[in-house]
Amino acid sequence: MESWFRLLFLVLPALAFGLSGCAATKNLFGWGDSETPPPAEIPEGQIIEMEVQRREIKEPDIDSEDFEIGAFVGVMSIEDFGSNVVYGVRLAYHVTEGFFVEGSVGQTEGGLTSFEILSGGAPLLSDSERQLTYYNLNVGYNILPGEGFVGEGRAYNTALYVSAGLGSTRFAGDDRFSVNFGAGYRFLLSDSIALHVDFRDHLFDIDLLGEEKTVHNLEGSFGITVFF
Repeated sequence: MESWFRLLFLVLPALAFGLSGCAATKNLFGWGDSETPPPAEIPEGQIIEMEVQRREIKEPDIDSEDFEIGAFVGVMSIEDFGSNVVYGVRLAYHVTEGFFVEGSVGQTEGGLTSFEILSGGAPLLSDSERQLTYYNLNVGYNILPGEGFVGEGRAYNTALYVSAGLGSTRFAGDDRFSVNFGAGYRFLLSDSIALHVDFRDHLFDIDLLGEEKTVHNLEGSFGITVFF
């Protein structure tokens, strides 16, 4: 009986050691119950080819020549003498892309004053003396150069500018020192042709009605010029 107990105590430890050795061997060589999941498949990189449709753009530029000449027509209001058609010519030299120098000559004609109409007496001025002619020399600056669009497919160079200067005005039989200032808008139709819209105020002193005062003579005009 004792021999059986001795045999049992010898066999049980051996079995336990054998089982633990097998488990260790499985873990050592990767024979475990849980299997490691295979790595996820990495998708191949997709190459996107951009197809850009390029279009030709023709931007109008001012000709290399810096001179600009043209004519204008509009309306000028002579203080106390009503409004009438004004017309003239301008010549400009563009010193830089921003600054330019401009000379202009304009002519209009004054009407009857309210005093002449109400009094019914002799006119204050003869027909020749009612003619107003001015000569101006101005300095201008393009404050807002940009583009103007007509429709969806056409763009034109434009510029908003200001100008001021001195001059001489002949009116009522006398030559008068004058000052003028204003603003304008230039619209380039092509490389060498431009449209202008201008607004100016011409100031000079006059004492025709017995009291000397400074009069404001407002002018609005439309013009066309050519670069050469």
